[in-house]
Amino acid sequence: MKIAVSGIGIIGGSYCKAIKKYTDHYVIGINRSPQPLQKALECNAIDRIGTVDDLGEADMVILGTYPAAAVEFIRKNGSKIKKGAIVTDTCGIKLEICGELTTLSQKYGFTFVGVHPMAGKEKNGFDASEADLFRGASCIIIPCKATTEAVATVSRLHLEIGFGGIKISTPEEHDRMIAFTSQLPHVLACSYVMSPCCMNHKGFSAGSYRDVSRVANINSELWSELFLENKKPLEQELNILIDNIKRIRNAIKRNDREELRELLEQGHQIKEALGE
Repeated sequence: MKIAVSGIGIIGGSYCKAIKKYTDHYVIGINRSPQPLQKALECNAIDRIGTVDDLGEADMVILGTYPAAAVEFIRKNGSKIKKGAIVTDTCGIKLEICGELTTLSQKYGFTFVGVHPMAGKEKNGFDASEADLFRGASCIIIPCKATTEAVATVSRLHLEIGFGGIKISTPEEHDRMIAFTSQLPHVLACSYVMSPCCMNHKGFSAGSYRDVSRVANINSELWSELFLENKKPLEQELNILIDNIKRIRNAIKRNDREELRELLEQGHQIKEALGE
């Protein structure tokens, strides 16, 4: 296939590198600023630098941008995409973007398949991208109204570039689960490092501190957008977390050793049952 990747940051850049390393597909890079494109060309992550006028050549278009930017890109350039081509996104929320891009796909004649690669780093930009970023990771696919054949094509590409498995979901299930597995830990990590003690942690910290604080090294612009676009599911998970913290706090405040032990044991048993 000819694959156009729009947005050559850490995710889009990693797609380019992985596709060139593990497949024979031809990659066209599209980006607002020229520097990442030149770097991508020099390291053979893309076959050529393209523009939106090259979208008509592409059998597949991968949108490696933030959700709002992805929708805006298709609004402006959907008419340039080849009829029957597959368009995928890489965004961390799905309900809103799937609705918008499915509607645009019907208007312009392409097929939209929602994709969320469950991989990343705390760093951003093309320089942080790597061909093996996706090795063993889960790829969540939201079929929307795409054909079985289109979903199979998207699934096959992701397995070829190293993903460990495909999870088919709906936009609603995706956003609720991502609120718990991804967004809530980022809220927790940022809240955790806001303690005055954090600046003095060296010499007092080990694995527990690293595990909880790691994702506080956050892209605030991206995650603010993701949090607000997934407001309701995230609020629900935050309420559950706050309630659980309050229960533990209150047991400590009352010096209720038995209740505290029971609460901690609940967490232990859940993790043990999961085998993790």
